[in-house]
Amino acid sequence: MISSDRPLITAGAKPVHAPDAAPEVAAQSVQSMFDAIANRYDLLNHLLSLGTDLYWWWRAARKLRPILRRPDARVLDLCCGTGDMTLALMRHRPSTVGTAPLLAVDFSHQMLSRGRDKFNRCNIIPIEADALHLPLPNGYLDVISAAFGFRNLASYEAGLAELFRVLKPGGQIAILECNQPGGLVGLLYNLYFKRILPRIGGLLSSREAYTYLPTSVERFPRPPRMLELIREAGFETGSWTSYTFGVAGLYRATKPLSS
Repeated sequence: MISSDRPLITAGAKPVHAPDAAPEVAAQSVQSMFDAIANRYDLLNHLLSLGTDLYWWWRAARKLRPILRRPDARVLDLCCGTGDMTLALMRHRPSTVGTAPLLAVDFSHQMLSRGRDKFNRCNIIPIEADALHLPLPNGYLDVISAAFGFRNLASYEAGLAELFRVLKPGGQIAILECNQPGGLVGLLYNLYFKRILPRIGGLLSSREAYTYLPTSVERFPRPPRMLELIREAGFETGSWTSYTFGVAGLYRATKPLSS
């Protein structure tokens, strides 16, 4: 149960220039921001993470191999951006005829367009859609991944409820997200993330976007609270695995078979 001193909705995406905007306005603003930075998104991801983003995608995808290797498994990469996590998942999919296509969803037209260029000749279907209103039937998917995009949703509760809806009983979620570490690592992280990163991002792309990034990470629930939200959404066996001194991590959980 959510205690009375907590908000009923854990808000996600909030644009830097309008942090008090209504959820619909905030989502549109963040969508426009990602459209604007799409052409340099990959370059800056790799540069600003010092290449660790590639390792994080690879490690998360490996965790899902038992499901990904099943030809009949229905797989969705949510908030796929330009498709790097999608391709990491695809490396574990069978190449046999009849293998179910991997679905890649994002609400940014420009980001998804760049992903389509990477998906050429791959068994991947890109879908431009809102993560809170997926164009999929109930109980359709076996696994849903989301890499560094879940925190951009307008409501984390609504996002988890939608994931729960479209998953089959026994289906799994795997949410790879940034985290705010503590201690000395946290001090160094904040120095880089809040002081240095926005300046580099501003020089090479958009200062607003790379100011939004650390703000969105700071707002995102810490692992204990995020696991609580996952449980409250109806999932079981929730876990969080820390990556790279806690600056990122993988949340996993399963929809009960009795659902």
